[in-house]
Amino acid sequence: MELDKMDENDWKYHGEGNKSLVVSHVQFSRVLRLLKYPAEDSENPPQTAEQAFRQIQNIVDFSSNVMSSFLGEKFIHSGEVVKLPLEFVRQLSIKVQHQRPAWRCDKVMDIYSGCALCLPNLTSPGLHQPTHTPPLCIEIKPKCGFLPSSKHVSKDIKTKMCRFCMHQHYKVANGKWKRRSLYCPLDLFSGNRQRMHFAIRHLIEEPQNNFKIFKGGQCVYSSKEGSDDSVDLNCLLHHLRPYLLHGNNRINSHMTNKAVLNDFIQVLVNALMGGGGGGEGGVVMDRCGEGRSFCEASVFNKERIRHGSQGLPSESVLFRILQTQKLDTLDIEGLYPLYRRVEQYLHDFPKERTCLQIDGPYNEAFLEKLQKCPTEDDGSVEYAAAKVHQYRVAMTAKDCSIMVALLPRSEEEEDDEGLPSQRRLKDFISSRPPAFSYSVSILDLDPKPFESIPFQLRLDQKIVSCYQRTGGALPKGSLPPLQDIFTAAEREDCTLLFHPV
Repeated sequence: MELDKMDENDWKYHGEGNKSLVVSHVQFSRVLRLLKYPAEDSENPPQTAEQAFRQIQNIVDFSSNVMSSFLGEKFIHSGEVVKLPLEFVRQLSIKVQHQRPAWRCDKVMDIYSGCALCLPNLTSPGLHQPTHTPPLCIEIKPKCGFLPSSKHVSKDIKTKMCRFCMHQHYKVANGKWKRRSLYCPLDLFSGNRQRMHFAIRHLIEEPQNNFKIFKGGQCVYSSKEGSDDSVDLNCLLHHLRPYLLHGNNRINSHMTNKAVLNDFIQVLVNALMGGGGGGEGGVVMDRCGEGRSFCEASVFNKERIRHGSQGLPSESVLFRILQTQKLDTLDIEGLYPLYRRVEQYLHDFPKERTCLQIDGPYNEAFLEKLQKCPTEDDGSVEYAAAKVHQYRVAMTAKDCSIMVALLPRSEEEEDDEGLPSQRRLKDFISSRPPAFSYSVSILDLDPKPFESIPFQLRLDQKIVSCYQRTGGALPKGSLPPLQDIFTAAEREDCTLLFHPV
C-alpha cells in the first residue's frame, strides 16, 4: 500500500468486535484493523498516538512471538503496524459509520492516532484468479474443548458440563440469544469423525457468532445477535451446491440437499483434521482425557459411535489449539489467588510491573517465563505471574477463530503445482466429496488483559450459578431448537414434479 495515496473509497466496512473495527480493500486481499474506544471519549482520546502504536505492536508481538510458538507458525498471520494519514482515517470513519450495527455504536473508531494493523484478508485469500470460482471461506470459533480437572474446581457440575454448553443457558436467560445452540466443543475436539460431523451440523443450524461462511470476501451465512430470525438453509444450499457438484460427475448435475450438506461437512472435517501423515503428524491419543471427553449437556448419543477411536493428528489445527487451551491447568478458581498475589505485590512495588512483563513486551523472555514455569507453587511472585501469563495464553486459544479457505480443483489443476505458495497449511482433499485445495489459519489472537481475570472469575460464577439454579431448563420465551437441517433438507428433496404427457 502507498500510504501517501490512501483513498477511503478503496476500502469497505468488513466487520467489528468489541475492541476493533475492520475494513477490507475492494481490490486487494488486505484488511485494516483500527482500534475503538467508548463514544463518550470521542472528543478526548483515552491514549496518545504512541500508546496506540504500542498497543497494536503488542498484538503483533504476542501473535508472532508467543502464540505462534504454541499453535504453529504455518497457521498464524501476525500482520504489521501501519501509520495512516489522519485525513484518510477520518473520512473512512464517516464512510463506514452508517454500515455499522446499531448495537456496536456505543464505541467509535480511533481517528486520532492514525495507527492500524494491516493483515491479509482471510475471507478472500489470494488462491484464485478473478475469473475463476471464488474461495469458500468458513470461520469457526471453536471455544474451549476440554473439561477442567483441577483440584481447585469447587462445583462438580464444571467437571461434567462444558463451559460453552452452560454459557448457552446463561446467554439465552439474559436475552443475548433467543435460541440455544446444540453445538458442543468437546464433540468438535474429540477427533472422532462422527462427533465432529455432529458438531459442525449444529454450528450450521445455529451459527450465533461461532460460524460464518464467506464467498469471495462477502459473508453469505451467519446469525444476527438478538434476532428471532432463523438462518436460511435454502440460501446456504444455493451457495454450496456449485462447489460440491464440481468434479462429482453427477447425472444431470443433480445432487440431493442432504448429500450437499453431508459432503460440505465432510470436506470441512477433512480440513480440520489435515496436517497429519505419519511420524509426528500421526494420531495422538489423549489418554488422560478418557472418560471425561464427553459433556453431559451434549445431545450426541454415545451409543451411536461406530468407531470408538479418538484422537486428533498432532499437526492438525484443532490439536494445536486444544493443547494451548490446556495451559489453563488450575481453572480460574485456582488461578485467582495467584492473580491476587501478583496484584498485591504490584500495589507494594508498582515499578516491578515492567520486570514481570505484565503488559509486555511479548518477546522471547516472556515466552521463556511461560515455558519454564515450575509445576509446584514455590510461593514466589514470579511463579504466580508465570501461571497468570499461561492462563492468558490459554484464554486467547479458547477465544480464537479458525478460518478454512476451500477452493475446488479441476482435473487439469490436480497436476498443476503452480498455485501460489501458502505460508499456512495447504493441502488437497480428494475424490468423493470432490477435490479441494485448502488453507487453514488461526485469527483473533490478541493478548487478554491482566486486569480481566477478576471479571473472568465473576462470569464463571454467574454461568455456573445460572445453570444450577435452572437445572439446565431454558427460560420461558426462549425459542425451541431448530428442526434438524437434514430433516429439512430431506423434506425439500421429496418434492414431487408432475409433467404433462
